[in-house]
Amino acid sequence: MSTNINSNIPLRNLLSLIQRRFLKTSSTTRPPVASSSFTVQYLVNSCGLPLQSALSVSKKFQIDENNLQKPQSVIQFLKSYDFQDAHVAKLIEKWPAVLRSRTEGNLKPKFDFFIKNGFVGQLLPQLAVLDPRIFRASLHAHIKPCYELLKRFLESNENILAALSRAPFLMSFSFNATVRPNLDLLKKEGVTADRVAKLLLSQPRSLQHSNDRMVYAVTYLKQLGIEPDKTMYIHALTVIARMNESAWRKKIDMFKSVGWTEEEVLWAFKRFPCLLLSSEEKIRSMMDFFLNKMKLERQTIVANPALLKYSFGKRILPRCNVLEVLKSKKLIKGDTNIATFLKLSEKDFMERCVAKYENKVPGLLEMYGGIDKGKG
Repeated sequence: MSTNINSNIPLRNLLSLIQRRFLKTSSTTRPPVASSSFTVQYLVNSCGLPLQSALSVSKKFQIDENNLQKPQSVIQFLKSYDFQDAHVAKLIEKWPAVLRSRTEGNLKPKFDFFIKNGFVGQLLPQLAVLDPRIFRASLHAHIKPCYELLKRFLESNENILAALSRAPFLMSFSFNATVRPNLDLLKKEGVTADRVAKLLLSQPRSLQHSNDRMVYAVTYLKQLGIEPDKTMYIHALTVIARMNESAWRKKIDMFKSVGWTEEEVLWAFKRFPCLLLSSEEKIRSMMDFFLNKMKLERQTIVANPALLKYSFGKRILPRCNVLEVLKSKKLIKGDTNIATFLKLSEKDFMERCVAKYENKVPGLLEMYGGIDKGKG
């Protein structure tokens, strides 16, 4: 890196020159360049933001170089709660106005609440960086009731953090408008706490649907005879909530166009709800492959709907290639139901169909996928 060119240029002037290349200035809408330049300089040197991030933040947030007591006190406060430099920089990048927050009257009570409830060590900084909106909400009117409701279902702070990492809105401003009514609905319908916890951890965005949408999904599942105590209820709920009636009808019609009856589609949906999330292109190509290339019976596919969700390139094609070779060498019976082998775990398929015959069929492992498959 060449440093001689800029060696005599003060940092503030250099930042001003750089800024002019990235920002469109206007005397009526932008603060003076000197003020913006100081903001960028402060964000880089005191807050640890990368230059590009600092330039972006300075477009909407300014720091008064004659009044640095507030931002400095906020940074010191964050570090007193085990925020590392990276946490501080990321938090300010996401929420610049935190530098104007009242530490004692606003942030401290909220931080202390989470620490009291087990968010110790790096859990608190991780939560703050994940979604700063949480700490902009009222402690008593919002944070406490949200936390207590999530804790009731998820039990541990690690689980709460895991759910929030997938969907920060669970404890942000939309909680009372969306999440709480949907949780209340599921409880009213008899969905057990452990199943709600599973939904929060695996598909939390399902709870972001409007309450009317969730009511529709719950009602439709009743019509299909899928009860809340069934293992697949939560999975079916997430699928129905994502699809309007038109999309649902279109998907069923698509299956009918490749030979299924509506009763078969609904039967398969009850066993494997995610089937209905597959694209039309994938369903058609997979059906064509199984029926015309592998000569599977249609009823075999209907009875094993998960086959249509597997990856064609990573699972279906490599396994079918191996099975075809083993059949040609009469190492497995010609009438073997390949669906059974396609559903095996990676470990079991390797043991039963590859490692077992590797000495009799040179190159079988390479055909299946080489060393990486062998390690799996």
